[in-house]
Amino acid sequence: MLEISIKYHEEGLEPIAKLLQGDWLDLRCAKTVELKAGEFKLIPLGVSMKLPDGYEAHVLPRSSTFKNWGILQANSMGVIDNSYSGDNDQWFFPAYATRDVTINKNDRICQFRLMPVMEPVRITVVDHLDDTDRGGIGSTGKN
Repeated sequence: MLEISIKYHEEGLEPIAKLLQGDWLDLRCAKTVELKAGEFKLIPLGVSMKLPDGYEAHVLPRSSTFKNWGILQANSMGVIDNSYSGDNDQWFFPAYATRDVTINKNDRICQFRLMPVMEPVRITVVDHLDDTDRGGIGSTGKN
Protein backbone atom coordinates (compact mmCIF):
# COMPACT_ATOMS: atom_id res chain seq x y z
CA MET A 1 0.00 0.00 0.00
CA LEU A 2 1.29 3.48 -0.88
CA GLU A 3 1.80 6.01 1.90
CA ILE A 4 1.57 9.81 1.72
CA SER A 5 2.89 12.00 4.55
CA ILE A 6 0.74 15.15 4.90
CA LYS A 7 1.46 18.39 6.76
CA TYR A 8 -1.57 20.65 7.32
CA HIS A 9 -1.00 24.42 7.28
CA GLU A 10 -4.42 25.53 8.59
CA GLU A 11 -6.32 24.75 11.78
CA GLY A 12 -9.82 23.41 11.16
CA LEU A 13 -9.11 22.09 7.67
CA GLU A 14 -10.95 18.84 7.08
CA PRO A 15 -8.44 16.00 6.66
CA ILE A 16 -7.89 14.31 3.32
CA ALA A 17 -9.74 11.02 3.20
CA LYS A 18 -10.51 8.46 0.51
CA LEU A 19 -14.19 8.67 -0.42
CA LEU A 20 -16.14 5.46 -0.89
CA GLN A 21 -16.82 6.31 -4.53
CA GLY A 22 -14.18 7.42 -6.99
CA ASP A 23 -10.45 6.89 -7.29
CA TRP A 24 -9.22 10.44 -6.64
CA LEU A 25 -8.58 12.24 -3.34
CA ASP A 26 -10.35 15.57 -2.82
CA LEU A 27 -8.53 18.73 -1.78
CA ARG A 28 -10.17 21.64 0.03
CA CYS A 29 -9.90 25.39 -0.01
CA ALA A 30 -7.83 26.25 3.09
CA LYS A 31 -9.17 29.81 3.56
CA THR A 32 -12.29 31.63 2.38
CA VAL A 33 -11.38 33.27 -0.93
CA GLU A 34 -13.24 35.88 -2.96
CA LEU A 35 -12.63 36.31 -6.68
CA LYS A 36 -14.08 38.78 -9.16
CA ALA A 37 -14.92 37.80 -12.74
CA GLY A 38 -11.71 37.73 -14.77
CA GLU A 39 -9.46 37.53 -11.69
CA PHE A 40 -6.69 34.96 -11.20
CA LYS A 41 -5.69 33.77 -7.75
CA LEU A 42 -3.66 30.95 -6.24
CA ILE A 43 -6.10 29.30 -3.82
CA PRO A 44 -4.26 27.70 -0.89
CA LEU A 45 -5.09 24.04 -0.32
CA GLY A 46 -3.48 24.04 3.13
CA VAL A 47 -1.30 20.96 2.67
CA SER A 48 2.25 19.93 1.90
CA MET A 49 2.96 16.29 1.12
CA LYS A 50 5.74 13.79 0.74
CA LEU A 51 4.69 11.45 -2.03
CA PRO A 52 5.89 7.85 -2.34
CA ASP A 53 9.14 7.36 -4.24
CA GLY A 54 8.50 6.89 -7.96
CA TYR A 55 5.18 8.81 -7.94
CA GLU A 56 3.87 12.26 -8.79
CA ALA A 57 0.47 13.84 -8.13
CA HIS A 58 -1.88 14.95 -10.90
CA VAL A 59 -4.22 17.72 -9.68
CA LEU A 60 -7.45 18.58 -11.53
CA PRO A 61 -10.75 20.31 -10.72
CA ARG A 62 -13.59 18.17 -9.39
CA SER A 63 -16.38 17.55 -11.90
CA SER A 64 -18.62 20.05 -10.07
CA THR A 65 -16.03 22.82 -9.58
CA PHE A 66 -17.02 24.94 -12.56
CA LYS A 67 -20.76 24.45 -11.97
CA ASN A 68 -20.49 25.41 -8.28
CA TRP A 69 -18.00 28.30 -8.43
CA GLY A 70 -17.38 29.22 -12.07
CA ILE A 71 -13.63 28.78 -11.71
CA LEU A 72 -11.23 27.14 -14.14
CA GLN A 73 -7.84 25.67 -13.34
CA ALA A 74 -5.54 28.15 -15.09
CA ASN A 75 -2.79 25.65 -15.95
CA SER A 76 -5.27 22.97 -17.17
CA MET A 77 -3.66 20.28 -15.01
CA GLY A 78 -1.26 20.50 -12.11
CA VAL A 79 1.64 18.09 -11.78
CA ILE A 80 3.37 17.96 -8.41
CA ASP A 81 6.55 15.94 -8.44
CA ASN A 82 8.06 14.08 -5.54
CA SER A 83 10.76 16.70 -4.90
CA TYR A 84 8.14 19.36 -4.01
CA SER A 85 7.97 17.99 -0.48
CA GLY A 86 9.39 20.51 1.99
CA ASP A 87 7.59 21.89 5.04
CA ASN A 88 6.66 25.06 3.14
CA ASP A 89 5.93 23.48 -0.25
CA GLN A 90 2.21 24.12 0.10
CA TRP A 91 -0.13 23.03 -2.67
CA PHE A 92 -2.27 25.65 -4.44
CA PHE A 93 -5.07 25.65 -7.00
CA PRO A 94 -4.45 28.27 -9.74
CA ALA A 95 -7.99 29.59 -10.31
CA TYR A 96 -9.39 31.87 -12.99
CA ALA A 97 -12.89 33.16 -12.14
CA THR A 98 -15.54 33.49 -14.84
CA ARG A 99 -17.94 35.20 -12.41
CA ASP A 100 -17.80 36.87 -8.98
CA VAL A 101 -17.57 34.09 -6.42
CA THR A 102 -16.79 33.26 -2.80
CA ILE A 103 -15.19 29.90 -2.09
CA ASN A 104 -15.44 28.96 1.56
CA LYS A 105 -12.88 27.24 3.72
CA ASN A 106 -13.24 23.45 3.44
CA ASP A 107 -15.07 23.58 0.09
CA ARG A 108 -13.79 20.67 -2.03
CA ILE A 109 -12.52 22.38 -5.18
CA CYS A 110 -10.06 19.94 -6.72
CA GLN A 111 -8.76 16.41 -6.56
CA PHE A 112 -5.57 14.47 -7.08
CA ARG A 113 -4.29 11.00 -7.72
CA LEU A 114 -0.86 9.42 -7.64
CA MET A 115 0.69 8.43 -10.94
CA PRO A 116 3.96 6.59 -11.59
CA VAL A 117 6.68 8.91 -12.87
CA MET A 118 7.75 8.49 -16.47
CA GLU A 119 10.53 6.00 -17.03
CA PRO A 120 13.80 7.37 -18.42
CA VAL A 121 13.66 7.94 -22.18
CA ARG A 122 16.24 8.32 -24.91
CA ILE A 123 15.61 11.08 -27.46
CA THR A 124 16.67 10.20 -31.01
CA VAL A 125 16.59 12.79 -33.79
CA VAL A 126 15.66 11.36 -37.21
CA ASP A 127 15.11 12.80 -40.68
CA HIS A 128 12.06 10.59 -41.41
CA LEU A 129 9.39 8.67 -39.49
CA ASP A 130 8.33 5.34 -41.00
CA ASP A 131 4.57 5.48 -40.28
CA THR A 132 1.92 6.73 -42.74
CA ASP A 133 0.61 10.27 -42.23
CA ARG A 134 -2.90 10.48 -40.77
CA GLY A 135 -3.71 13.84 -42.36
CA GLY A 136 -3.10 16.30 -39.54
CA ILE A 137 -5.12 17.57 -36.58
CA GLY A 138 -8.84 16.91 -36.93
CA SER A 139 -8.35 14.44 -39.77
CA THR A 140 -10.88 11.92 -38.41
CA GLY A 141 -13.80 14.39 -38.60
CA LYS A 142 -16.25 15.91 -36.11
CA ASN A 143 -18.67 13.06 -35.39
